Amino acid sequence: MPSRSWFSKALLPWYTENKRELPWRNSADPYRIWLSEVILQQTRVDQGLEYWKRFVRRWPSVADLAAASEDEVLKEWQGLGYYSRARNLRAGALQVIREHEGDFPRSHTGLLKLKGVGDYTAAAIASICFDQAEAVVDGNVYRVLSRVFGIATPIDSSEGRRAFKMLAGELISKEQPGDHNQAVMELGATVCTPRNPDCIACPLWGRCIAHKEGRIASLPVKSKKHVVRIRHFNYLVIRSAKGLLMRQRKGKDIWQGLWELPMLETERSATSSALLELISKSLGKSAGTWSVKKTSLPVEHLLSHQRIIATYWVCEPVGKWRSPDEWKMVSPKELKKLAVHRLMERWMEKA
Repeated sequence: MPSRSWFSKALLPWYTENKRELPWRNSADPYRIWLSEVILQQTRVDQGLEYWKRFVRRWPSVADLAAASEDEVLKEWQGLGYYSRARNLRAGALQVIREHEGDFPRSHTGLLKLKGVGDYTAAAIASICFDQAEAVVDGNVYRVLSRVFGIATPIDSSEGRRAFKMLAGELISKEQPGDHNQAVMELGATVCTPRNPDCIACPLWGRCIAHKEGRIASLPVKSKKHVVRIRHFNYLVIRSAKGLLMRQRKGKDIWQGLWELPMLETERSATSSALLELISKSLGKSAGTWSVKKTSLPVEHLLSHQRIIATYWVCEPVGKWRSPDEWKMVSPKELKKLAVHRLMERWMEKA
């Protein structure tokens, strides 16, 4: 097999000259690298940077994060979405303290055993912090490699994932694995972008098959189309002199552990009469009689695979009734401390 050392030889000088100045790049602390990788999954760098700084200020070490409550971590994470990342972050910190005496595992295999750490994050920590030649493969890497080497194998197929992982392992610099991994990701994030890539600025453009063959727009290839689920959420706005009724989401659905108004889900948009009937059925004998005072226009909230259509109903119970145990009356002061999802945060900002 011909040598592919040209790839890293062209990439590393470019990275040294053009990399963005990001605070975690001045550190080999696995906690700070891990924190950056988790935050930047599904998050733009400009948004994630501020969260990273806030986390480091509040919890400077993995021991500090492990001592935090889940509610505190979720509140600090509020607005980033994909809240399982925050729960796994805290769980992983607890593992490092309890199972490794506060030191991160130094091997790729050991890192994979931490809660929420997958192959990509383990490879990033192992290469950047411990100089191990473990190649990272994320969306940016898929895009760079598929274009440079003209690979049309779907990146969301088992065959594609294996092929790209193998290729990335062949290309990685054994002398500078951390810089190499960051260089490929940086190239994908800033130059070899999904749309309108800056090919003239690319250090690999002379070797890029997609550039030579005019296939940049068609690579990388994905074979699967995401099916978007449409859901109708009816939020009940129930106020009293003491505050506002809220509930904490449980189970394995979206936004687990976050707070929101009491919610009733329907298959389609509900009318006032349908909602009152649903309240009666949901609360059973303790429901009493209700009236709807006001309703909002539907608000759409997009997730990766779901489209939430939310309607807010200002409701008042008439006479005696008993709220479910999981509903909690929250004062305005307490409300500010609760971790809520973005859809609820948007409502609170207006209300």
